[in-house]
Amino acid sequence: MAFAPLNVLPKAVVGIGKEVLRHLLKRPVVGVAVAGRTADGKWVLIRRGDTGTWALPGGTVEWGETLRTSIARELLEEAGIEHASIGKVIGVYSHPDRDVRFHAVTVLVEATVSSPERPPLNPLEIREVRLFSDADLPTDLAMNMTDMLRDARASKVGEIE
Repeated sequence: MAFAPLNVLPKAVVGIGKEVLRHLLKRPVVGVAVAGRTADGKWVLIRRGDTGTWALPGGTVEWGETLRTSIARELLEEAGIEHASIGKVIGVYSHPDRDVRFHAVTVLVEATVSSPERPPLNPLEIREVRLFSDADLPTDLAMNMTDMLRDARASKVGEIE
């Protein structure tokens, strides 16, 4: 019996298969988060649909993507940002309890971003995108990202959790 190549299967079937394998293999997933600021110094945050709390835009790296490609995709999907200049790696965060859904290793990068140009692609996942001045930033971010934002604001570079 011949198996169909993965590229001819529906994308949703492949996606479900990847999720099942990730859980079966019990390995951390790799993710990216973006500490994005506009040219006038405002921070871009997203309001998550599942918790209702604010977070840095980002997500898991998909199969076949580079980190740079993943960053651009996540900014577009979650924040409607089409133009970004990616800067330095601020840190790598790997505490197993950081994300309640799974063990993630997250690479946090800084970026200079355009203002959001359109709404998030999935309004169930991301409810809102907003630009914040330093004085107006929320005190607690979703998925334990508060320390990530703190490190970005302090221009802390190259840290590994």
